[in-house]
Parts: sequence; C-alpha cells; structure tokens
Amino acid sequence: MYENVSDEELIVRLRQGETQITDYIMDKYKHLVRKKAKSMFILGGDNDDLIQEGMIGLFKAIRDYDIGRDASFFTFADLCISRQMYNAVQAARREKHAPLNSYISLYADMSDTDCEDNCVKLINALASEVETNPEELFIDKENVSGIEAIIEKELSSFEKQVLDLYLTGMSYSQIAKVLARDEKSTDNALQRLKAKIKKAVKKS
Repeated sequence: MYENVSDEELIVRLRQGETQITDYIMDKYKHLVRKKAKSMFILGGDNDDLIQEGMIGLFKAIRDYDIGRDASFFTFADLCISRQMYNAVQAARREKHAPLNSYISLYADMSDTDCEDNCVKLINALASEVETNPEELFIDKENVSGIEAIIEKELSSFEKQVLDLYLTGMSYSQIAKVLARDEKSTDNALQRLKAKIKKAVKKS
C-alpha cells in the first residue's frame, strides 16, 4: 500500500500516527543494510552483528530524519547505517585491543570475503597512481607485515579511520560524512596516507 509513496511522505505520515510505516521502511531498506555489511565485513566485523547494527542505524534514521534539515531520506539512512556499523567495528577493536592485523591484507582477494565489487585491494588502490609498471611494485608477501607495521607507525588515528573506510569503497565525501569531518580535511588525509604507504611500498 506504500509502494508509490515517497520516503519523505512516509515519514510525515509516520509522524501523524501511521506506526506500521516503520516496519515497511525497515523491510524496504534491509537490502541496503546487507550490502553495507558486506563492505564493512573486511574491517573485521561479524556479518550478523553488522547487519544488526545496520538495522539499528536504519531505525535511528527513521526516528531522527528531519525533512527540513536533511537531504533525502535515502541519503540520511545511508549515512546513519554506515556510521552505526563503523562505530561498532571500532568499539569491537578497542575491546579486543586488536593490532593492525585487523586490516585487510595488501594482497587479499576481495572475492574471499563477501565484499562487493566496489571494494578494492589495498596494494592496487594505493599504487594505482604511481607511474611505474605494476611488476615493479610487487612486494614479497614476507614484507607485507613490515609495510603494515609502517602503516601502524606512520598513520595518524584519523588517517587510519579514513583508510578503513576507503577500503570499503567509499569516496572521500562519503568518508567525511561517516566520520563527521569536513571533506577537505578528509581528502587531505587520504592523500597523505596514500603518499606514506606508497613510500613504504617503494622501500620494500
């Protein structure tokens, strides 16, 4: 009965007392939650836990969406889901005191996880702009742990957060929204961390 009604109108009707709309929107966007869970999975989260966190984020979006303040409901929900999942991953890391090995391997084949096509290999993402043959950028797998250690040592906390989300396929503007930072500082952090890792790659 709600298929031809816009999300924004649905929210208005929900506020007016049609409480069943909450269930409809939760069901409508559960595919988005599952898709994002697949991307966030590479950061070390449990897929079922991420889906649960994503549904919480979706519920918060329904609860907090402001038509006069926010962009489209889809955009707002996308942000709330991503932020809820990423915060959960960060909290789990702090609880486990996880070292850098929670990062995806430089050589990881994304098909080995449930990641979508928009996810990227770290080595490809960071080396793609270097003007040299891919063969020249080959790193012995024995050196990967050394490069990861450099990442841990050289990257700031903010740069590590940006790297996390960059690996899920997010653009710098999307990353900025999830981390509640401005786009310029986020893009600058992305360029800095790329330069640092490329430098480490060349030294290996």
